[in-house]
Amino acid sequence: MSQTRPAPSAARLPEDAAPPDLSVVVTVFDEEGTVDEVYERTTAALDVLGRPYELIFVDDGSRDGTFARLERLHERDGRVRAVRFKRNFGQHPAMHAGLARSRGDVVVTMDGDLQNAPEDIPSLVAAVEGGSDVASGRRNARRDSWGRTLPSRLINGMLRRFTGVPISDFGCAFNAYRRSAFEPMLPAIGRQKFTKALVLSGGASVVEVDVSHAPREGRSRYSPLRLTRLALHVLAGFWPQPIQWIGIALGVVCTLLALALGGYGIGYWIDNSNFPGPLFGGVAVLFVLGVQGFILALVGEYLGRIQKQVEGRPLYTIERELD
Repeated sequence: MSQTRPAPSAARLPEDAAPPDLSVVVTVFDEEGTVDEVYERTTAALDVLGRPYELIFVDDGSRDGTFARLERLHERDGRVRAVRFKRNFGQHPAMHAGLARSRGDVVVTMDGDLQNAPEDIPSLVAAVEGGSDVASGRRNARRDSWGRTLPSRLINGMLRRFTGVPISDFGCAFNAYRRSAFEPMLPAIGRQKFTKALVLSGGASVVEVDVSHAPREGRSRYSPLRLTRLALHVLAGFWPQPIQWIGIALGVVCTLLALALGGYGIGYWIDNSNFPGPLFGGVAVLFVLGVQGFILALVGEYLGRIQKQVEGRPLYTIERELD
């Protein structure tokens, strides 16, 4: 834990204060033990830049004392703003809430678990101000288990293929955006699980910036089931005409499988005067059922999206907001 620095001499900002040049959006969930350190390290990094900034914390329905600590930080420093959801809506709706409330020309996004070092913020900001629309954080030395890194590599590969954007780490939430790049995408951000991929799919220019990565404190919230759902979300959100392509692939694979099994069965029948139909039939049926199950899951993802849009449910509901 870093040492606490003295509070600014003017805890509250004057009403006529200039709008911030930079905004930092921090999503938190049950981070009571880290928010003070996030504040100390982030403000230290931003103070070096010597420009007006704001720090926006979005509390995604924490069950501990996270928001109470944010209230104290807000009273201590008027540059701190905070939003509290009524329940846990997820990281991406929380990201939307922060981006929608940001005022800076450049906006940095990060998680509040301190896996990424706030000291890297100046590098991200410099990359955007160097001419890119997006500075994409790249965790070169990830400190996660293989259970996280392996699915992450698979999803990154899918996103590179479907978006045509050759970056290596779509899942890193530590990024900097030019306002003109993400603002047109705000209506879709939050419903889409990959904010960075969505912004880049609109043609924004991007540069990758290496960022530090520390081991996560506590248990990861990304279970194998959740990672599988993320993969389905990628397919539904970024793969053009996925149902048609899966249908074509299924038809080709099933045809080849049928020909192979048929040829093997005929050869077996010639040699042994007995065709092992039940065995090969069972294998073929199980294979087809497995692919059909995958298609049904993908269709379910589409139907779920349509239902949410038709019902007009809000992305999140806010319990309290500190400005």
